[in-house]
Amino acid sequence: MQERHLNKEKYFEEQSYTTTRFVVPYISPYLNIGPKLKVLEIGCGEGGNLKPFLDEGCMAYGIDLSEYKIANGKGFFAGHPNASNLTLICEDIYNLPAPAEPFDLIIMRDVIEHIHDQEKFMHFVKRFLAPEGMFFLAFPPWQNPFGGHQQICGNRLLARMPWIHLLPRRLYTGILRWGGEPEVRIGALLEIRDTGLSLERFEKIIQAQQYEVVRRDLYLFNPNYEVKFGLRPRKTPGIIGRIPYLRNFLVTTAYYLIRL
Repeated sequence: MQERHLNKEKYFEEQSYTTTRFVVPYISPYLNIGPKLKVLEIGCGEGGNLKPFLDEGCMAYGIDLSEYKIANGKGFFAGHPNASNLTLICEDIYNLPAPAEPFDLIIMRDVIEHIHDQEKFMHFVKRFLAPEGMFFLAFPPWQNPFGGHQQICGNRLLARMPWIHLLPRRLYTGILRWGGEPEVRIGALLEIRDTGLSLERFEKIIQAQQYEVVRRDLYLFNPNYEVKFGLRPRKTPGIIGRIPYLRNFLVTTAYYLIRL
């Protein structure tokens, strides 16, 4: 397990850095990022991805199931000059009614792959999106080297072992137990296995829900690797990115900007 998984303030700053450096420029050709923009992050954690939008004066809203993370986020933003523009909510998104004024932008970074029944979710979330609004999603395809999120393992060997999550379930579980992983963490890793998402299935879902893909980029080196490892982002070579199924094994993250 890396320090960033334990140091929430560091993780908050990493999220803010990547969103400032890569996500905001990715979206800004299609939306004016400024005080009139109303932004919602689903699965916001401590809210690091919202900070760049709050810095620009946007009305920023974040929702997350973790009371602990929401409390941390409120603390991190306490001294922000635009703190009055921020609303952080601890709640299940399915318990919220459709807003009177939908959002101009919805963002989800490394969250959709954790959601059960993504078809249901992508249909439900439409009610939160304004008619001309944009929906940004970034996620790692399940089959990529660390698509099982095994980097959160306490065992250093397991945390560095690519594609281990693709082993048969019983064998994978046994190896995790052999490595001394606690049952709570094993359960979390197996849940990720159950909700893992491929590029093909995601595109099938958004097509069925009648979303339009405005922009898509597949990365061999995740933009987040710049702040984590000092590696510059690199897009997947064109020929690999065009081969269905195979590309899932090499793409470390996919950026999508979609709309209705």
